[in-house]
Parts: sequence; C-alpha cells; structure tokens
Amino acid sequence: MESNCDVVAIIPARYKSNRFEGKPLKKICGKPMIQHVVERAEQVALLSRVVVATDDERIGNCVDSFGGEYVLTRDDHVSGTDRLAEAAEKIGISEHDIVVNIQGDQPLFPEKVVEQVARPLLDDPALPMSTLIYKIIRQEEISDPNHVKTVFDRDSYALYFSRAPIPFQRNPEDIEAPTYYKHLGFYAYRKGFLLSFVALPVGEWERFEKLEQLRALEFGYKIKVILTEHDSIEVDTPADLKRVEDYLATSLRQ
Repeated sequence: MESNCDVVAIIPARYKSNRFEGKPLKKICGKPMIQHVVERAEQVALLSRVVVATDDERIGNCVDSFGGEYVLTRDDHVSGTDRLAEAAEKIGISEHDIVVNIQGDQPLFPEKVVEQVARPLLDDPALPMSTLIYKIIRQEEISDPNHVKTVFDRDSYALYFSRAPIPFQRNPEDIEAPTYYKHLGFYAYRKGFLLSFVALPVGEWERFEKLEQLRALEFGYKIKVILTEHDSIEVDTPADLKRVEDYLATSLRQ
C-alpha cells in the first residue's frame, strides 16, 4: 500500500576531490555536469522536489544560474550521506518523506531508476532504506574494488556489500560460475531513518571496506535491493568525462 509522503531528490555535490577537483562544474556538451544531473532528475514525475546539497558557493551559484534549487551544507562532512542528512533537515521535509540520493557524478542516469529505488519505500512504510544493484556483465568489474559487489537473501534484502568479489568461488574448475551483482550508488531513505543513520557510530565492517551501507546492516537495519536492468556511468576522472561527452554527442547526432 502506497504511503502518503513526498519523494524528494537530493544531489550531493562537493567541489574538492582528490581525483577530480571541481568535477560538478566541468562542462559536458556546453553544460556543467551538475546541470545535466539536475535537469534529468527534474524529468522524473515521481519527484516533488530536486535539491543540490553543496558545501561550495561556486556550485551553488552555478545551480542558481540555471534555475535549480540548492542548499549550502557544512564543509567538514566525511561522507555524502552526512551531507544528505543535513540538507534533508534544512529543506524542512517531513520525517515520513522519502529522500532519494542521486549522485552528482552520474549525468547519464536513466530516469526510471529513481522510481525503481523509491518504490519499495512507497509500498512499505516500515522499510527504512533501499538501493539498486546491477548484474555484472563486464568481467573486469568483478575484481575491481571500485565496483562494490553485493549478496542478498531470497527476499531481496542485502546480506553484505564488499569491494572484494563475493561470492568467492571455492572450486574454480566448476563449470557454472556464480552471478555477481554490483551496487549502484542510488539510495532511497525515509527521512527519519536518514537522521538516525548518520547519528550511529561508524561500524566495524564499514571501517575496513569504507562502505557506509554496512553500518546499517551491522546495526540491524534492512536494506532492500532492487535489481535494475539500467547501468549508470560514474564520472571519476577526466577520461570518464570525455566518455560521457562522446556518448551524448553521438546521441544528439542520431
């Protein structure tokens, strides 16, 4: 049964980055990357509001210049989730409203994934959070620690997330290889749970893997995983930016 609540997208966007400083403001086909993300989110009918959460006035001014909404957050957050929680407090939404975390470095995300990640929380008011997974088809992603793998139970609740390949294939001579699923960085949270989550101490497994979602599992919260057929390209380097720009340029010519 669908709960009576709003679904709001918050897009964390920070200027400083070890790998790619100023990434949200980098141009793709003439527009800043953050504008591509916001405009794509604004096409999602389910969303009642789209807000960029940033710690930098340069990003805020950019968002303002194309008519988007932003909120300034502290600059000392250790994670995007902490920034998300502060933003959710500042924009004054209800405790029961659903916050969808859309990554500011995924300018090509399929609009359908927002509905997919939010739907479980709309259908089950008791569910605290959900996220997306994708069946790995590129072999190199299985061993790549930047692509987080997950395993889940028969009801599609996450059992564990890891940068290591899980499950481990004990007998590599077996004909049938396991299916691997990677985690996509789209989350939906009940706002009340989001505030409780960031108040929890860092979890033991989170410390080692550097994966915040493990904190929720360690403290006994359920994470619903939704298998999507849509992958999404993350921009982590200038090379990724060029790949996205080439893809968009090709699409515009067709």
